[in-house]
Amino acid sequence: MRNALGLVMAVFRRWGRICRMEIDWVALRAAAIETMRLAYTPVSDFPVGVAGLVDDGRMVVGCNVENASMGMTLCAECGMVSSLHATGGGRLVAISCVDATGAPLMPCGRCRQLLWEHGGPECLVEALPRPLKMSELLPHGFGWEDIDRVTGGGAKTADVPPELARWRGRGTVFVHPDISGGETIWTGYWERSSGEPGTEETKGVLEEGPNFPTTAAAVAWGLVRSPRVVVVDAEGGLSWAGEGEAPEGIPQRWTKEDRA
Repeated sequence: MRNALGLVMAVFRRWGRICRMEIDWVALRAAAIETMRLAYTPVSDFPVGVAGLVDDGRMVVGCNVENASMGMTLCAECGMVSSLHATGGGRLVAISCVDATGAPLMPCGRCRQLLWEHGGPECLVEALPRPLKMSELLPHGFGWEDIDRVTGGGAKTADVPPELARWRGRGTVFVHPDISGGETIWTGYWERSSGEPGTEETKGVLEEGPNFPTTAAAVAWGLVRSPRVVVVDAEGGLSWAGEGEAPEGIPQRWTKEDRA
């Protein structure tokens, strides 16, 4: 408990330092310009330099390094991030990236992802007329939380048995009512509509669902498994609860009013 409390307090202290930290954009750009002059650009003659302020106050720099095989060229931000970790790690708070004229230069798409990884959405990038947050340069950025949501035991996928993971996103889930103890409950089954290509597998039920108290709970179970979810009511009527437009033969969409 004491270790956990110490970790929390360390995080708060670090965040407090970041909030109080003043960013010297003039010094950052000067360092970026100085580093830009060291760039290796025999192919494009387009040198780039970058300097980043780390959350502990130190500065890290990088320049682009080209290669005869242009696909192997290293952007300046790559060198800066390597320096970040080689000198102690931490998080980037602000960066200045410049071209050969010393003017602010926007990172390419690949480098925006790199900066998102090592600075996060609040990291500032020098721009005119004002610095921009990474959340502005890379809206809806992709991060580890997106991977964890799928592979890290997140709530959305934890219910899918590992042996059925390769079928996720395929087949169809049918949700239907049942009777248990004299009361209506909901359940479902996940069916593969075709065999796995190149195997002897045939059509059949992949998984039978547990009992759910509401239609909505059963539909949620289905959507974890497949974007194709069909609700079958007590009279045998069909409603589409999946993604996109309802397929031909299913006359209506399952709506919020049906979420009993």
